[in-house]
Amino acid sequence: MHWDHEVDFLVVGSGGGGLTAALTAHAEGMKTLVVEKSATYGGSTARSGGGVWIPNNFHLKMEGTEDSFEKAAAYMRHTVGDRVPWPRQEMYLRVGPVMLAWLEANTEVRFQRMKGYPDYYPERPGGLAIGRSLEPVPFDGRLLGAHLKRLHPPAIDTRGMAITAAEYWHLALVMRTWKGKTTALRVGLRAVRDRFTGRRTLTMGQALVARLRYSLLRWQVPLWLETPLEDLVLEQGRVVGAVVQREGKAYTIRTRRGVLLAAGGFPHNPEMRWEYLPNPTDTRWSLANPANTGDAIRLGMAYGAAVDLMDDAWWGPVSLPPDLEVAFFHLSERSLPGSILVNRAGRRFVNEAAPYIDVVHEMYRRHKPEDPHVPVYFIFDHRFRQRYMFGTLFPMQPVPSTYRETGYLHVAPTLEELAKKMGIAPQGLQETVARFNAMARQGRDEDFHRGESAYDRYYGDPTVKPNPNLAPLDRSPFYGVAFYPGDIGTKGGLVTDEHARVLRTDGTPIPGLYATGNTAASVMGHTYPGPGATLGPALVFGYIAALHAARGSR
Repeated sequence: MHWDHEVDFLVVGSGGGGLTAALTAHAEGMKTLVVEKSATYGGSTARSGGGVWIPNNFHLKMEGTEDSFEKAAAYMRHTVGDRVPWPRQEMYLRVGPVMLAWLEANTEVRFQRMKGYPDYYPERPGGLAIGRSLEPVPFDGRLLGAHLKRLHPPAIDTRGMAITAAEYWHLALVMRTWKGKTTALRVGLRAVRDRFTGRRTLTMGQALVARLRYSLLRWQVPLWLETPLEDLVLEQGRVVGAVVQREGKAYTIRTRRGVLLAAGGFPHNPEMRWEYLPNPTDTRWSLANPANTGDAIRLGMAYGAAVDLMDDAWWGPVSLPPDLEVAFFHLSERSLPGSILVNRAGRRFVNEAAPYIDVVHEMYRRHKPEDPHVPVYFIFDHRFRQRYMFGTLFPMQPVPSTYRETGYLHVAPTLEELAKKMGIAPQGLQETVARFNAMARQGRDEDFHRGESAYDRYYGDPTVKPNPNLAPLDRSPFYGVAFYPGDIGTKGGLVTDEHARVLRTDGTPIPGLYATGNTAASVMGHTYPGPGATLGPALVFGYIAALHAARGSR
């Protein structure tokens, strides 16, 4: 076969997992190439919060937080359980801290603690209420030079303000706490500094991708944009190359050590969503990279690869503001006092402050034609509106006229009128709010236990006593917005082993083929142990794949 190009290791996809693998492969002495089908690099990683969940990492040790492999393993057993083979979970826990230390020692990647951001189930054995997650240190995008303009944009435009994940929550409490006010001042001053100095401060997922890309540039590892993967080349069952589209024609690449598929999942493939995910479903509800259309997963399946977890995603409730091009992922609002989630019958159905994946799992579990739970409805009162952010609206900021005109946000002087406007059963909503208000005044949610977990309380209002997540809905007017089962990516993909090798349906590996990130079935099974449990495994198994390709045959 004629080869247009030869490398040792080919990485398909330029998100966090792919770029980490490329750096590792280069450090192991392999000639490496990254190909990306989009005109921008960074994928869903650049659109994300950039957090990584890596138990027992050295940042925890430096601050004196007690963690260990044994504690993390206990937590995984009580979250992931046996849904994913233990060798894969064990490899993640053992290699994660090593990968993290290697990145910080050898590349431009730097992380900082998201101190106080709990694991999502901190009360379970091995869970940490102080959290295990890290986020990238902000980065000056000017260092990327001309490559900055090709960095994939974030999912939500922050209007020129660079905000870290740790700052995000404090900003939401700008009207309630001194920490919120000082954070707002710091973010504002940073924006002024950047405006007058020309600095491009990047945070969250963009900071992580920028740091990885800057490292690739310094090490002269090539990244080809607008180069989609078309096919794999196999000889005697082993992947020995790939066919890509480059400059409008087929381009063959020989790979001496392997191909890593790190091209994301299938959140923007309507046919795959309807085939595999719970229904109803819609690509508009996804915040993932629009280029994630499942190409690599389908290609792997065509060559006999097994798939798993195809019915699941990294879910979270979203709304569809008319002034945004993408859905808005509602992370914190559900935990704040003076709000509830109800179904069309006007009844609560879940702890609103629960981890976002659990809320959507419950929406789909309960959804039936005679008892619909897609969408559900977020209801809050005027006191909530005066105190807290909702989406991109700051407290007391006038509601845009388009919000009302398009029916995105409904406002009414009474709960009964609000229910009629939104198609909710008025009596059910009134009865639900009456019961909720009585429990809120006592500070105890007897129905769904909102506010009992440290995770719930993290996004609550610490100035509200006795429960930072509960307050009555009793201040007119009342507001309501429809929430849909959104996602930040799909969970299902190619089955891999602990070395990130893609497995056939009979359980044997396809030599020379690896997968990581959302192209691979998640090591977290159907759950979500903590913030960054998406990106953490992407980086770790990208690192593992590169090491195995470099050393596996030695």
